[in-house]
Amino acid sequence: MIELVVLDVDGTLTDGKITYTNSLDELKSFDVADGLAIATWTKVMGKKAAIITGRTSKIVEKRAGDLNITHLYQKVHNKHEVLQEILDKEGLSWTQVAVIGDDLNDYKMLKKAQLSFTPANGSHYLKDFVNVICKNSGGNGAVREMIEYIVKKDNLEEEFLKAWL
Repeated sequence: MIELVVLDVDGTLTDGKITYTNSLDELKSFDVADGLAIATWTKVMGKKAAIITGRTSKIVEKRAGDLNITHLYQKVHNKHEVLQEILDKEGLSWTQVAVIGDDLNDYKMLKKAQLSFTPANGSHYLKDFVNVICKNSGGNGAVREMIEYIVKKDNLEEEFLKAWL
């Protein structure tokens, strides 16, 4: 059974575009459907979520807090090592983790996870081996699709829906 979902940011939780204003502020857009699924996973179901990203952004910190994401690691070069540290800290194994990522820096953790996903617009190098290629693109419901897939696979639909029915 999956206990931890691991999320990349750019290209997974967002569409992968990085926008700067004239004052050099960075903008990111997140899908509200992804957010509701993550919040249900963490707040309603009591499951764990982690963000492991190669970049640093206060926007991501805010989003992680809003969604009750317990593990936030930014500016990470070796995501696989960081994920192993999280698993050790939580007392979990690779068989209890699902990962979604869209590019080469996600490769190692996707390869080792029990369940691996890439958005529709993920790198073709990942599509060759992940368990699920989402129908939705990053920033457009791919994370929601991942969580709903896990909920259905692990027979947790009643628990997932109970807060909303």
